[in-house]
This record gives sequence, C-alpha cells and structure tokens, in this order.
Amino acid sequence: MSGTPPRLSLDGLTKSYGTHRAVDAVTLDLQPGEFFCLLGPSGCGKSTLLRMIAGFERPSAGRIQLGDQDLTGLPPHRRPVNMMFQSYALFPHMSVARNIGYGLRGLDKTAATARVSDLLRLVRLEGFGDRRPETLSGGQRQRVALARALAREPKLLLLDEPLGALDRGLREETQGELRAVQRRLGTAFVVVTHDPEEAMMLADRIGVMEAGRLVQVGPPSELYRRPANRYVAGLLGDVNLIPGRLDPGEAGGIRTVETAYGPVRGIVASAMADGAPVVVAVRPEDLVIGASGLPATVAETTFLGDRLRRTLRLPDGSILRASGRPTDDIPAGSQIHVGFAAETAAILPA
Repeated sequence: MSGTPPRLSLDGLTKSYGTHRAVDAVTLDLQPGEFFCLLGPSGCGKSTLLRMIAGFERPSAGRIQLGDQDLTGLPPHRRPVNMMFQSYALFPHMSVARNIGYGLRGLDKTAATARVSDLLRLVRLEGFGDRRPETLSGGQRQRVALARALAREPKLLLLDEPLGALDRGLREETQGELRAVQRRLGTAFVVVTHDPEEAMMLADRIGVMEAGRLVQVGPPSELYRRPANRYVAGLLGDVNLIPGRLDPGEAGGIRTVETAYGPVRGIVASAMADGAPVVVAVRPEDLVIGASGLPATVAETTFLGDRLRRTLRLPDGSILRASGRPTDDIPAGSQIHVGFAAETAAILPA
C-alpha cells in the first residue's frame, strides 16, 4: 500500500438500543499501522463498536474519522475498510483463487490475477489457488479469508474473533502468521477477542471494554503490570488480591497498605484518598517463598510442566496462588512465608 497509513479516530462513539447503551461514549485514537485488540467478555460492546467502524451499525452519537475522511454516515461499501468474520464466509463452490478475487470484479483480468497471486504468496498458500475450501485445514481457510479481506487494499482491516473456530494448537500457530502478515503490510488491524492471551500475543495496544465503556488502553505489559482496576487485573490473567487500607503520609509512587497480615507495599495505580479501602494486586509469578513476608500454609501443589502452581492458605483461610520452578520441592502442609517486591504489586481501588 502506498502513502502514509491514515489514523483512525473515534470521538464519543455511542450505540443505544432503547434504554440500553451497548457502546457508551468511546473515544480512541489508533496509530497508523497499529495492531490493536479490543478485549472483553461477551456483551461488553466490543463487536458492536467494530461493526460501527465497519458501517454495519449506525452510531447513536459520536464520530468516526479515518485520516481526513469522516466515515460516520457512509455505508460499508463506501468506506476504505474491510471486515473479516469468524465464520470466514468462503464460497464452497469457488476455488481458493476465485474466493480471494471475488472482491476484485471490475478490475482488469490480468491485474486481478496478479493481485491474487501476490496475496497467495503473502498468506503462504502458493499452489493452493485451484483447491476448494473444503479441502483445506481450518488454518488455511482462515488465511484464504484474510487474503480476500485484503484484496482491495483496505486502509483498515477489522477482524471479529478471527481465530475463534480454531483449536488451541492451530490458534497459536495462526496468531504468529496473522501478526507477520500485518507487519509486512503495515495496514492497521483492529481485532475483537475475549481471549487475553491472544490479545497479548497479537496487539501493540489493547483496549479493555466493560459494559460498553473503554476502561483502559495501553501496551499489553502495561495493562498486565499496571491495571487500572480489579476488572482489568482479573481479565488479563490470574491475580492475587490482598485487601487493606491505604496508609496516609506518603507521596505518590510506592505506598503502604495496612492489611490483616501487616503492612505491604505496592505502586498506586490511581488517585485514592488516604485511608481508602484498597487491594494489593500481585501476580502468582511475583510471589516469593522465603524467610519473611506473610505467614501461609502450602495447601496444594500442581505440576504444570514448566512451572508449579501452589495454593497457599493464609491464617484467616483466604487463598493466594503462587507460581514457581518445577524443581522447588515444598510439600503440601509446609508452613512458609510469602512475599513480593513492592514494584511488582499494584494498589487498586477495592
């Protein structure tokens, strides 16, 4: 694609169905050539947001801008945007080449044939042009659908759960291929997914949605290490939440929280008043078993190949989960202490 890729801007984008707001005043700027993931559970509004960008849903309020073009009132066929669906929607009676070239009708035949050949190379399906979709694997069909979606060189590609129909092993393989294709093209991709691992594998940035709102946007590492709230922390992976109250008398950065097990320290994730009820969020891999810290009992140990997952019971009966090396031999029933470095913990609103 020639020229500088355009920037997508959403300004107060809203979609209401009667009194229900499926998407609530979403404002977002996507960088040119960015791989962006919308992450959240079913019903959070992420697919509705994607369909408004594509033109299949009309916004109740707000604006959609792609570069210097206002897309808000344009029908789908007049937008330089394409959308790839989870079902792939391939034509079973057509060959792979004809499926890819379906959107190129009206182009010179020689140019269309050359474009299809380029796309087959892009998605590593050279030699498959004469095959029918039913003879292909799930991952190969996904690549055919991707090539067809890219045939007319859209300025923005939208993908709604594109890997949802694939089994786990094939999903992981295809994630890498999808990322590689996006990098080679430099086209901005917006992917909807409910799978946090998929979002972290694919995305330059992730936008987490809850009840129609965009609650946090950032690179995967930032959302994982510095979630804005408990919802984001739990969505991005397993997390321990230790309740307490924020101590007064310290400036920002690392603060102390008084808990039932004594003071613990972490990084404040948002502005909170002294004495406010909070939780200290710690990932299982950041818990360290040693000579100091919170007293606990090893309740259960589970072998997971490259790591051990331990269930630790605190004196009041609450549970922490810790990940460690599979060579660490601490049997169930052991009395231990568990701690963590302050910089690995985030203090979040309760």
